[in-house]
Amino acid sequence: MPIIEEHSLINGVYLVHLTSHSDQRGHFTEIFRKEWFPQRSWKKLQSNRSVSEAGVLRGLHYHHQQVDYWHVLEGTLRAGLVDLRQSSSTQGNAHIIQIKDSDDLGLYIPPGVAHGFFGLTRVTLIYFVDNYYDGSDEYGVAWDDPEIGLEWGIESPNLSNRDRRNPRYAAIPLIDRPS
Repeated sequence: MPIIEEHSLINGVYLVHLTSHSDQRGHFTEIFRKEWFPQRSWKKLQSNRSVSEAGVLRGLHYHHQQVDYWHVLEGTLRAGLVDLRQSSSTQGNAHIIQIKDSDDLGLYIPPGVAHGFFGLTRVTLIYFVDNYYDGSDEYGVAWDDPEIGLEWGIESPNLSNRDRRNPRYAAIPLIDRPS
């Protein structure tokens, strides 16, 4: 059983310290069980793989109805998180978490927490979501907005056209329900 701890700066974000079993052949790690997160139903489970070159920044994205659960398969990334939930006691908090493949970590991101990542190296990320993708619950906020205050430690990341157009924090509605 992994050790699951709530993030100290953003309520509802969990770091999952996974257990790896190794021998001379390699290693085995169970990376996800829906039972680890009883606060969500996980009825529409979808799994995705994202491969990004070093220097790519994806996000910040957020959802009103969808949970994300990330696991880094290859490489090192900086995950940026911002609590957009108006009713959250950590509303407005922002934090960077650096994760590398050898950390054996899972990252649980609830609805209303904007998230993105910057690839310090080439990154392969596998992630689970609890709703099938249809685009109607996908929103964005500018990764570099000074009002958010994420300290990425980077100047000019490689961004998609969509992420370049993400609005500033002041222009988005806060999410008004807890998750």
